[in-house]
Amino acid sequence: MATNILMPALSPTMTEGKLAKWVKKEGDEIKSGDVIAEIETDKATMEVEAVDEGFLAKILVPEGTDGVAVNAVIGVITAAKGEAVNAPAAAPAPKAEAPKEEPKAAAPAAAVAAPVEHGERVFASPLAKRIAKQNGVDLSTVKGSGPNGRIVRADVEGKPSHAPAPKAEAEPAPASVPAPAKPAAPAQAINAPHTKVPNTNMRKVISRRLGEQQLVPHFFLTAHVEIDKLLALRAELNGKSPKDGPGAYKLSVNDLVIKACAVALRRHPNVNASWTEDAIIQYHEVDISVAVSLPEGLITPIIKGADQLGLAAISGAMKDLAGRAKAGKLKPEEFQGGTFSISNLGMYGTSEFTAIINPPQAAILAVGAGTRQAVVKGDEIKIATVMSITITADHRVMDGAGAAEFVQTVKGLLEEPLGLLL
Repeated sequence: MATNILMPALSPTMTEGKLAKWVKKEGDEIKSGDVIAEIETDKATMEVEAVDEGFLAKILVPEGTDGVAVNAVIGVITAAKGEAVNAPAAAPAPKAEAPKEEPKAAAPAAAVAAPVEHGERVFASPLAKRIAKQNGVDLSTVKGSGPNGRIVRADVEGKPSHAPAPKAEAEPAPASVPAPAKPAAPAQAINAPHTKVPNTNMRKVISRRLGEQQLVPHFFLTAHVEIDKLLALRAELNGKSPKDGPGAYKLSVNDLVIKACAVALRRHPNVNASWTEDAIIQYHEVDISVAVSLPEGLITPIIKGADQLGLAAISGAMKDLAGRAKAGKLKPEEFQGGTFSISNLGMYGTSEFTAIINPPQAAILAVGAGTRQAVVKGDEIKIATVMSITITADHRVMDGAGAAEFVQTVKGLLEEPLGLLL
């Protein structure tokens, strides 16, 4: 009996990916849970675990193939070694209709999809299991939509019976992206010397996500923060850090901004929120997405429960996430989600800018560089280090006064930073 290995959907937004590497080779025995391949998504390189057991009889998509559509057949597993395989023809980028027909063509896969359990084992991704546990979802009642009936994140998020709904609501967003992109088509008529840089999967996703933001009615508010006390506290705390070892740390201004935003979000739940047509969702956890620049695009790893972490813990988590982000080793749950975002361009000397909201979040804070400026205090002019912070806010979720109160709280915490230690 043969079972098709399908290109997995490793994130809700993934439609295709690159088969970067086969960990197993033809003829190898495969056990459930073994890593069989590595897939490059728009954000990271992910390991793919086997759901079925047997032998890898045939590899249909060679490693290094880009643009492999989700649910395309990439290989075949047989129960016995050397068993004859009538392998289906594989294409790196099959038409959209192919994934819909695949479950019917592969009887073993369809057989797995109906009963979620095989004996005592529940076929679900680690992320789906974690979300199900957090939400109290019984996986035995969920029908998987992933490869070979595997339960994936979309099957267990929110109400399981309405799992496909978010995808349906998100469909119009991609449709809005090609519209502004069409004017770029005449680029073929450019006669001046130029270089064409092919769009990476990450860049395509960024385009689609930013296209979604065009539908969000938003506004901007800017405050200027005097950070001399913040810099002094940072220097004092860094001076108390061990030189090396597990307890060593080196705080950055960004670490302190993350903590200030986390405390402010806990005080202003109206900002730690998202818009839906039925209700405004105010999150119970403060999970802050922090923009990290990569050569191929942008990724936003998440500091989870940031309001509950100390400064050293935030600093350590940020360094770890940023390092693994640049190496392409983040797990989906480490960069998907978040309740609020921060984008800091101060290290590039940018004094002030506005950032684009990361849907479905309702706000993002843009942080500029601290510069020495003349400021008026009473009747005197003095020199201070001033940093700009600008919030971009979804007007459907909050009004100007609510966003201004949040910015005021962040400003107060940064100007009197001892409050961050309480």
